[in-house]
Amino acid sequence: MVKFSKQFEGQLVPEWKEAFVDYWQLKKDLKKMQVHGLVYQEDKPLRPTLAHSLLSPLKKLPLFGSHAHKDHGVIQVHKKLASSESKGDVYETELLDRFADTDAAKEFFARLDLQLNKVNQFYKRKEGEFMERGELLKKQMEILLDLKAALKRRRGEKGLSNDSKDDPSISCSVASEGSTQVVIEEEEQQQQIQETQTGEFIERVDDSGGLIKARREEGKLRSLSGRVITCQGKNLKINIPLTTPTRTISAITNLVWEDLVSQSKKYGLEGGNKVSINKTKLHHAEKMIRGAFVELYKGLGYLRTYRNLNMMAFVKILKKFDKVTGKEVMPIYLKVVESSYFNSSDKAIKLMDEVEELFVKHFAEDNKRKAMKYLNPRQRQESHAVTFFIGLFAGCFIALFIGYCIMAHIAGMYTGRSDSVYMETVYPVLSMFSLLFLHLFLYGCNIFVWRKTRINYTFIFEFSPTKELKYRDIFLICTTSMTVVVGVMLAHLTLTVKGHSSTEVQAIPGILLLMFITLLVCPVNILYRSSRYLFLRIIRNIFLSPLYKVIMVDFFMADQLCSQVPLLRNLENIACYYITGSYKTQDYGYCMRTKHFRDLSYAVSFLPYYWRAMQCGRRWFDEGEMSHLINLGKYVSAMMAAGVKVAYEKEQNVGWLSLVVIVSTTATVYQLYWDFVKDWGLLQFNSKNPWLRNDLILRRKYIYYLSMGLNLVLRLAWLQTVVHPNFGSLDSRVTSFLLAALEVIRRGHWNFYRLENEHLNNAGKFRAVKTVPLPFHEVDQD
Repeated sequence: MVKFSKQFEGQLVPEWKEAFVDYWQLKKDLKKMQVHGLVYQEDKPLRPTLAHSLLSPLKKLPLFGSHAHKDHGVIQVHKKLASSESKGDVYETELLDRFADTDAAKEFFARLDLQLNKVNQFYKRKEGEFMERGELLKKQMEILLDLKAALKRRRGEKGLSNDSKDDPSISCSVASEGSTQVVIEEEEQQQQIQETQTGEFIERVDDSGGLIKARREEGKLRSLSGRVITCQGKNLKINIPLTTPTRTISAITNLVWEDLVSQSKKYGLEGGNKVSINKTKLHHAEKMIRGAFVELYKGLGYLRTYRNLNMMAFVKILKKFDKVTGKEVMPIYLKVVESSYFNSSDKAIKLMDEVEELFVKHFAEDNKRKAMKYLNPRQRQESHAVTFFIGLFAGCFIALFIGYCIMAHIAGMYTGRSDSVYMETVYPVLSMFSLLFLHLFLYGCNIFVWRKTRINYTFIFEFSPTKELKYRDIFLICTTSMTVVVGVMLAHLTLTVKGHSSTEVQAIPGILLLMFITLLVCPVNILYRSSRYLFLRIIRNIFLSPLYKVIMVDFFMADQLCSQVPLLRNLENIACYYITGSYKTQDYGYCMRTKHFRDLSYAVSFLPYYWRAMQCGRRWFDEGEMSHLINLGKYVSAMMAAGVKVAYEKEQNVGWLSLVVIVSTTATVYQLYWDFVKDWGLLQFNSKNPWLRNDLILRRKYIYYLSMGLNLVLRLAWLQTVVHPNFGSLDSRVTSFLLAALEVIRRGHWNFYRLENEHLNNAGKFRAVKTVPLPFHEVDQD
């Protein structure tokens, strides 16, 4: 049977952990009382006196009021009105009789009262936030239904024939910020509608429960996402977040257009006053409102879990107290807990039922089973077959890799006398796949550790809980893929050693790469299609930075690419080798002799840093925080260091060497500061934990110090460019691969602490659900 403390910790909402009953501290207080025997000592009767011997039997009679004393109990809980109305009632326990003389009991009940008051206040605040959100969503639903009804009437009035291609729309007057009348026709694409489902329009809630007011609304361009319209007798503002290139470009176009209209108004010119709300826009608004209902239902479910778990915690701790002290406190205090606000209020439960009814009616065609797939999706169950195949393919990979290493050693492929063609053309394919799946394997390890430490990475990355990859799935992908890669490489090496050098043999590595790319973009719903397409969308967002709105998963993936520059350069070499047809003539030096290819190698070296810098610029534009500009400077310095290293590889002289040392040292200091202070939240001088932050997830503090030291050492891997270390007779390319693998390991190590810091900052604001921006906002027009 699982202990309640384990069950309690496993079921609580991670972001609200600090708001739950501190069950573990209360257990420590009870243990302290039990060890010292304080309560028992107070309750032990003194040596019986003659009066005590004579009166004790009489006290048991009803005439002497023994039952009244029992009803009075050993404690009395007083309810007081707090100074602030938002805090509600405050409870304070008074200890009676000789029980009041026990310091340990006083300390226990003082902490218990504190926990009860904390739970009530948090529950009341969160309930108020959800109730406010629920009322707002009901109004949004009414507006949406009115607009859909008006659109339907419009279609009936026009009497469209089947061959008509016109989409009827509702004409509404527009009031812009400068009282300028403009003509706007905004056509939303189906792609943007689908992106709403993926969570690209998601914003979080702050500690007061309201929407984070992005500073972009303060500027003119940043406020272009909203239009005030008068429709159906209501003044509405339609918010369209600038999350895609289409919307970003449209916002810039509208800015220019508004400036032209403003200039026209000065000369007495007037514009039109219509905005078209067509079926596509209403469909888009419906998607946003549906997502908002799903998140509200999820939040209300969390609040119900919060209520039930805290009630169970009070019952368990009071039962333990009675067992330790021999007192009957539980009936008295539990009666107060049951009547307290968090357990007696039913507003959240009623709202949850209303949300379910509205969702079933308007979004699920009165099909409750279909509605619950959205509102309460079931977690995908993990199969034992996955674990079996992980072990199977892991064993196959180890056996094939040992065989490959033995054959490569016998053939002398990775030594100074290695085959130049093999090392220039085939080895980059193997090293590229090795770095890729090493990185993926470390990500699986990160997920395993995040789950063990209760870091809610699914919420931080805004993954769908029903589709996101589990760590077992990632391990299966890694072991299976590397088994295929090493098996193909072993077959190719066998043919090469036997003297086969035909075009077909040289094409084997290229076919292997093409096979993986084809599988990645395969539209058939097999082999984790949702995850593959999510990965492609993230890569698209990174490539088109800063046109896309940057969310956590986007810049997290861009950071991973910064550690995979060797992989990108290998991919560039392989692509050039096979696309130009050099594999037919085995002219592996053709690409290096081409000027355009040499120039491209510079670009590939700093492209990941450029993408990351553009993301920082976009985040500064959206949020207006100077820290993003400072972070942009870090990636600019890394970009310069990468470019200087490439130049030094081409022109190895003292001048370039000096420049490499200066630029790389500056970039390394910059990066270390940002790693420790900003990304990890460490090096806090005023913290209760020396050199660490106040809140830590790992219990052993020395792990953080070791991690900082390891990160420092691995950050200095660029020194190999200067010292050119030799490891026996190993080829220099193998040395470069080992150093690249160390950088990948450093990044995997960095990932845990980056998410830990993000989780702690998020949990400090008690954000457990996302709030979808709503399309309609009523405003007052003077």
